[in-house]
This record gives sequence, C-alpha cells and structure tokens, in this order.
Amino acid sequence: MSLVELREVGFSYNENDTPALKNISLSIESGDFVAIIGGNGSGKSTLAKLLNVLLIPSSGEVIIAGMNTAEEENKWKIRQKVGMVFQNPDNQLVATMVEDDVAFGPENLGIPSPEIRQRVDRALKMVGMDGFQKHAPHKLSGGQKQRVAIAGIIAMEPECIVLDEPTAMLDPRGRKEVMETVEYLNKEKGITIIYITHFMEEAVLADKIVVMNQGLIYNQGSPAEIFQDIAGLKKVNLDVPVVVELASGLRKAGISLPGVLSIDGLVNNLC
Repeated sequence: MSLVELREVGFSYNENDTPALKNISLSIESGDFVAIIGGNGSGKSTLAKLLNVLLIPSSGEVIIAGMNTAEEENKWKIRQKVGMVFQNPDNQLVATMVEDDVAFGPENLGIPSPEIRQRVDRALKMVGMDGFQKHAPHKLSGGQKQRVAIAGIIAMEPECIVLDEPTAMLDPRGRKEVMETVEYLNKEKGITIIYITHFMEEAVLADKIVVMNQGLIYNQGSPAEIFQDIAGLKKVNLDVPVVVELASGLRKAGISLPGVLSIDGLVNNLC
C-alpha cells in the first residue's frame, strides 16, 4: 500500500470557479523523494494542502497510510503522519526561543515532557541547528529559520514531510542549507519528502518529478526523463536547469554527451 495515494482528485475553491485540480491520480511510496513543479496556478500548492488535510477534495479521494482525509476522525492522525513546511518560516515560528518553538508541535500531541526534550535536541541536531536551543528565532538568518521550522515538524516524528516552496524567500546560501537538510532527512533518515518548488536545480535532486499544468498532471518521471523534454517543459512555461540546456546546445553542436543534470556531471563528461 502506498503511503500517499490520490485517486481521481478534483478541487475547486468556489463552486463556479475553474477547478484548481482536475482528476489527479498519484501514488507516492514510503521513502520517496518527489518534487512537484509547475507554473503559477498549476495547482501544486493546492495539492500540498490536500495532503495535510488543510483542504478536502471536492471529488475523488486522498488516502494517507490507508486513511481517507475526508473522514473527520482521521484528521489529526494524518497530520501526525504528514508534516507541512510552508514558504515563509516566520509563519511557523511561534515562540521566543528556538527550543520552545520546536517543542510546540509535540506538546500539542500530548508527548511527555522528558520525551519532548529528547525530540527537540534530536530534531535540531538533524537539521544542523544543535546549539541554537536558547537563541531567539527572529535573530536567525532565513535559512536557519527554515531549518528550525523543519525541526519543529521532525519533532512530531512524521513519516512524510511536505515542503511548499520552502526556499522561495531565501538567498542562495539559505537555499543550499535547506536543500542539504532535506536530502539528509530523505537519504539518511528515510523520511518521505514531497517537495514543491519552482527552482529546477532543486527538483533535479529528487527521485521522481511530477510536472503540473492548469490543474492536471502534465508529466511524471525521473529527473533525467523529465528534463530531456526541454520543448515540453517550455510549452508549459517552465525552464530547465541551465546545465541541462547547455548540454543540449553542446549536443546540437556535435559534441557527444549523455544526459547530464549537474555541473559536475557536465565537467566530468567533457573531460
């Protein structure tokens, strides 16, 4: 059984509006790292909110670990399975001290205090923020704030974390910090990651990419499969990583190159 399963899901914010999602079917297995990309209005953020029961589908079913999100008694059980990290970390930071912020979720779950202490310290260590327990969140950098927000979700011990454009408001250094944290949580800790982004260089790091357009799944596959279709991505107003486009140009110029997704891969093949 898939950890996350969407079955012919549709969603409309208002009855007379064009649906934000139309007939979406998607399965995500435990331990997957899935990136969801798409232009503005493609439905990717709406999809994210359906996974954490912030929204209920207008049609079809969203099933999380065998539980239907439309059933009220499942709401809090699902939110313990699927944690959500938003674009602006300031919207998730609620306390005046980092350790209190990370403890907020476990406290709401009724976890005993000694275990909360252990979870807070463990979560901060996992995101590279050990030693910041007594710091004030508002004095941290953007990347540090986002890592603290992620730690707050980790402390609730979810099986899956949904990140909705978590680096959109960060500088390149902050983006790098967050991406390293996400990769570590997936590869080393086995947490399922559903990562929504408009940065193609971040999507390259996923195991699977889902491309959305106008409320529909336009394409899905491995990064290599998705980014070899440069014309198809541009058709739905998406760019490709600069290195992918450069490699494509070199191939057109007669240089034999395999599909490359990173600068290192391009350099190694050219050498």
